[in-house]
Amino acid sequence: MAGTRSGQRAATRRALLAEGRRRFAAEGYHEVVLAEVAQAAGVTKGAAYHHFGSKQGLFRAVVAEVQEELGGRVAREADRFGAPWERLRAGCRAFLAAGADPAVRRILLVDAPTVLGWDEWRAMDEDASARHLHDALRSLVEAGVIAEQPVEPLARLLSGAMNEAALWLARSEDPEALAATERALDRLLGGLRD
Repeated sequence: MAGTRSGQRAATRRALLAEGRRRFAAEGYHEVVLAEVAQAAGVTKGAAYHHFGSKQGLFRAVVAEVQEELGGRVAREADRFGAPWERLRAGCRAFLAAGADPAVRRILLVDAPTVLGWDEWRAMDEDASARHLHDALRSLVEAGVIAEQPVEPLARLLSGAMNEAALWLARSEDPEALAATERALDRLLGGLRD
């Protein structure tokens, strides 16, 4: 019986996360009503409060899920290459391309910093993916591929540029925007090697 209950709790949580994610991506945080998410997920409003405490709690869990998936997507793309420089380029390109995903664009780039606050959003980003960028840059410095320098500010600068570019790409209707942004990224990254 206990196994059945824990399975039901897990299924309820998954259903709420899936419906919350769908709605947050399509409508934006401020337009979503937790009771409607619960109803569409086929559970009670009480179950939603039990699992997440509030709409913001559900949003926080959705943000964590989307960040984890994005971090995995970027890491998988980078892992296709052996050379540290190509790994960095591939990971950055994968992040930029992910901006076309409505969940990444709306949930991570637009709503999360304002709903959760900058500090919490950055901490979640650090846990999910920013450390990969930091590690990649540190490896390049240690290998002498880029000049000896403090990695922390470099990682922050590159991360900020990537977030802005991904947000711009997500809003652009230009079919050549991604290719143009990738070329600009290559020039930017190339400047690190000089």
